[in-house]
Amino acid sequence: MTAVPAPPPVLRAALWMSGAVAAFSSMAVAGRALSAQFDTFEIMMYRSFVGLVIVVVVAAATGGWRGITRRRPGLHLLRNVFHFTGQNLWFFAITMIPLAQVFALEFTSPLWVVVLAPLVLGERLTPMRALAALLGFAGILIVARPSPDSMSIGVLAAAGAAVGFALNIMLTKRLTRTETTTCVLFYMTLLQTLMGVLCAGVDGDVALPTVAILPWLAVVGAAGLAAHYCLTSALSIASATVVVPLDFARLPVIAIVGMALYDEALDLFVFAGAALIFAGNYLNIWWESRAYRSGLRHRAG
Repeated sequence: MTAVPAPPPVLRAALWMSGAVAAFSSMAVAGRALSAQFDTFEIMMYRSFVGLVIVVVVAAATGGWRGITRRRPGLHLLRNVFHFTGQNLWFFAITMIPLAQVFALEFTSPLWVVVLAPLVLGERLTPMRALAALLGFAGILIVARPSPDSMSIGVLAAAGAAVGFALNIMLTKRLTRTETTTCVLFYMTLLQTLMGVLCAGVDGDVALPTVAILPWLAVVGAAGLAAHYCLTSALSIASATVVVPLDFARLPVIAIVGMALYDEALDLFVFAGAALIFAGNYLNIWWESRAYRSGLRHRAG
């Protein structure tokens, strides 16, 4: 029997990214549905609890427990404070401004990494990285169009979420030098469940889920884990220069979802700004990949 050849890496990465796009979009729709009954802290509490159950079950079934250590508790805590803050701002933003605008501003996270990495990771800010960041910030100005009328709290929340996600990315990078993915996900869901309980319960009034809302809670919890798993899987089999353009497919998809479900108009300024943000991200990744390959050839020679 002739073996069926495996699909090429680019096609497999595209399939994984299709899953990531579907998961991110599902999380946005579920978040909007949940916002009618829960505040953002309650959404995060229930989302993290669902994620924790999934991680525990999978770790128990696959033996992933062995990879969960008690090293670096402070770094786990700091990373999850930033992620928890960013995710709360994101859930708030999707109820305040069009979904396409939220996603476009979220795409600035890698550019914030470029700006903040010298402070957090001690990395050098090269001229090309600076140019990439400038292109991205020009895109932010086009998407947000700051003025007394347009700078809503929703825009500020989405921009703040991007900064929170960027700090989360950098601290995750530091953690993955010594910790497994299962370990990172376990502490993420555990700590953010506890943070959600504390923040949601500070006013003494925690909304309980109804039977009708339970499916949305399952979607928002599972989609969050699935999105990051699909994205990580795509990056493991294809270069970032391939994966990042595929990730930007989220913008037209969520714009169509917003138009179909919420009558949100297609804003050409959002797409124009997102194109600049994409250009900055792609330019930086292309340059870094080129420099890396050049370094490998130099060492091999």
